[in-house]
Amino acid sequence: MKIKILIAALVLPLGLALAQVLPGAYQTNEYLPLIDGKKVAIVGNQNSMINHTHLVDSLLDLNVNIVKVFAPEHGFRGEAEAGAHIADGKDAKTGLKIVSLYGNNKKPTPEQLSGVDVILFDLQGVGVRFYTYISTLKYMMEACAEAHIHLIVLDRPNPHAHYIDGPMLDKSQISFVGLLPIPVVYGMTDAELALMINGEKWNEKPCPLTCIPIKNYTHETVYELPHPPSPNLPNLESIYLYPSLCFFEGTKISVGRGTDFPFQVAGYPAFADKSFSFVPKSKEGFSAKPKYMNETCYGLDLRQYFKSASDRPTQLNLKWFMDFYKTYPDKSQFFTRFFDKLAGTDKLQKQIESGMSEEKIRENWKSDLDGFRLLRAKYLLYP
Repeated sequence: MKIKILIAALVLPLGLALAQVLPGAYQTNEYLPLIDGKKVAIVGNQNSMINHTHLVDSLLDLNVNIVKVFAPEHGFRGEAEAGAHIADGKDAKTGLKIVSLYGNNKKPTPEQLSGVDVILFDLQGVGVRFYTYISTLKYMMEACAEAHIHLIVLDRPNPHAHYIDGPMLDKSQISFVGLLPIPVVYGMTDAELALMINGEKWNEKPCPLTCIPIKNYTHETVYELPHPPSPNLPNLESIYLYPSLCFFEGTKISVGRGTDFPFQVAGYPAFADKSFSFVPKSKEGFSAKPKYMNETCYGLDLRQYFKSASDRPTQLNLKWFMDFYKTYPDKSQFFTRFFDKLAGTDKLQKQIESGMSEEKIRENWKSDLDGFRLLRAKYLLYP
């Protein structure tokens, strides 16, 4: 039986004609032979789609023996807010057992992997180090290596695949929002990153790994995600702004959680310019208790900063962050402890507090980024 494939997405690879980008999940003929007769587990969520049908539903229709689902941050159906506890349970539609890979159980246990022959990993990331799906990938590879289970990564486009930027992760700042020694924006797809994790021996044992690449895709392809990757990244503009604005999560500045435009604004109640305002509200499943809930915040409206899908970032924007710091009334209260985890280093906060220029800060990143570019080149699947 074959799954009917419609147009996945119309995209414009720069300098090329319109083409159909087909994520790995769409290419069932490539991985069905690898899972035939096997007990299969899925690492997936609401973005694990083949056209308009969920990967799990598609494979069940093909009589694939799916025995359980592993769900990342935000849950299997993508309804939980960032950082919320995700409980194990059953999928209401299929009755499949769901095992949460968030909270206290970020790495699957041997018991949870018992009875599984092969795992399909199909998550839509956004190509940013502190987006936790790549930490889930790292832990799943580690668990599969220990249990001798074959992992198949169904690759998906990265909307930030065309550039790398930001400080490298320092080992002293390792956490679930920074688990790999890579820059904030690392310019790789999940499959490429999985190859790097194996190749650089970032886990003690190599994971039995197969990658199903994306068709008609390059690192310069402009790709608009067909579904929001998580509740607080509702559109492409928020995704493009996310690498820069997420630094504010480690400060007293709101990025619009609890509004209809999260990660598209930045502000706080005492901001001097009152020309733009927003009021964070409690939104179940998105931001139950957002920063400055029910308070009027003033600040920047960045919803029109990127005019189209092809008008996209080429580096982190530090100016917004540094400007907010300079004008914040009590600078000793600006940063929270979480900032160093997001930055992956304690140096960036010290540099900003010392008044170092953006140009000088970027100079401090250059050597590490040049070295990472050389390392990254060994694992790229796409031109």
